[in-house]
Amino acid sequence: MPNPRTDVPPPRYRPCAGITLVNQAGLIFVGERRGQAGNAWQMPQGGIDPGEEPLIAAKRELFEETGIDHVEFLAESAHWHCYDVPDDRRPRYWKGRYIGQCQRWFAFRFTGEDDEINLDLHEPEFSLWRWASKREVLDLAVPFKRDVYQDVLKEFDPFLACR
Repeated sequence: MPNPRTDVPPPRYRPCAGITLVNQAGLIFVGERRGQAGNAWQMPQGGIDPGEEPLIAAKRELFEETGIDHVEFLAESAHWHCYDVPDDRRPRYWKGRYIGQCQRWFAFRFTGEDDEINLDLHEPEFSLWRWASKREVLDLAVPFKRDVYQDVLKEFDPFLACR
């Protein structure tokens, strides 16, 4: 039996899995959050259920948000990456239970075709999607997630396009 994960996010941070999905060209999947046109692009992410391993959560969230299940595992981040959500958004997100999210990140290579991507399988989170360079991902991200994105993209740099 595998040993359970002993590293956990700090208290008051929602445990999440983040996904850096890379296509064959080394570009990164980003989606625009539904209802927030123009200013809320992000990589797929989602909560880790109690007792769920982060890798399982990452695959589940990726499928729920994008319909994608044709992937090859590339890497797991070396540690948790945390960010605080602005005070004014906390009540809307988690009724004040958390001050932010702490994510374990996973890099996957997309091995399917773009026409497999379906944003409407589950409760839709994204209204649009696109493949983006590292720079575009950072430019499109909301400011409070940029530091985490920068660290994660640096960690997964060997799998990304140079542009």
